[in-house]
Amino acid sequence: MNEIPRTPPALKVWVVAARPWALPASTMPVVFGTSLAVVVGRARLAPVRFVLALVAMMVLHSAANMLSDVFDFRRGLDRDVTPVSGAIIRGWLTDKAVAKGSAVLFAVGIGLGLLLAAATGWTLVWIGVMGVAVGASYTFLKARALGDLAVFLNFGILGGLGAWVVQTGTFSWIPVVWTVPMAMLVSAILHANNWRDIVSDGERRVRTFASILGDRGSLLYYGFLVFGSMAMIVGLMTVPRVAPGRLTAMPWTFVAVALALPRALMLWGRAVRRRTPRQPLDFVILDGATAQYNLLFGLLCTAAVWLAYALKV
Repeated sequence: MNEIPRTPPALKVWVVAARPWALPASTMPVVFGTSLAVVVGRARLAPVRFVLALVAMMVLHSAANMLSDVFDFRRGLDRDVTPVSGAIIRGWLTDKAVAKGSAVLFAVGIGLGLLLAAATGWTLVWIGVMGVAVGASYTFLKARALGDLAVFLNFGILGGLGAWVVQTGTFSWIPVVWTVPMAMLVSAILHANNWRDIVSDGERRVRTFASILGDRGSLLYYGFLVFGSMAMIVGLMTVPRVAPGRLTAMPWTFVAVALALPRALMLWGRAVRRRTPRQPLDFVILDGATAQYNLLFGLLCTAAVWLAYALKV
């Protein structure tokens, strides 16, 4: 006789609902932005604020994940269980329960944000308002081909800028500009997912940016995001030195990101061979592989910041 599948312990169920494996995409900009604030902004590291900012980002990202799962389930977009599926499609939690859990996490995240804003000022409030608004409306934005922009802002620009403000208390264009390469890679993660789902999204009348571009356009766009992020690092190291202006030049230590080039080429190979993959799941899990690359890229960028500090360059 076949055994009846058992629901896992409650803790595991809610962990799966929050989908924590996606968190490196949102937490890396916080780590990078904090590093920039200390090394470039000359701020004195406030460890407690850093931890609170990191936790707030994790909580809000999880809340957005859960809310997205609720809307996707109710619209019939999620039907098959995958390795990264949440708890609703697995039948472990109802959509109403996950919606309530999402509301609780949004409340906790907003509370942490207000606590940090009380110590740093109104600039962080406006960053937080934009972030929460984008996160809460993500499903709406994704269905209107704005999902790439949403994650570009939330898990790139706003994350890095918010971390800078938490440490310095002031606005600066440095974390905004210097976080763009990471933000591009976060968009690449989502694009890889939407590219794979072009047919199924079309059947459900979901209009993603990938569906607008089509298969060929999606390949070119993916290449632009993956290699363009590295090209921008090169530009930020060289252009401000060749043509001095208001733009602050990245330290030469950022050449460290070149260590990620073999991984980028591997991703490109998977994308090009999407119809004839070397391994059956190469293209199916391109989003997960891109997420791993994004983490590597972010760690190298952060290491470059601290290496510049150590070398005093």
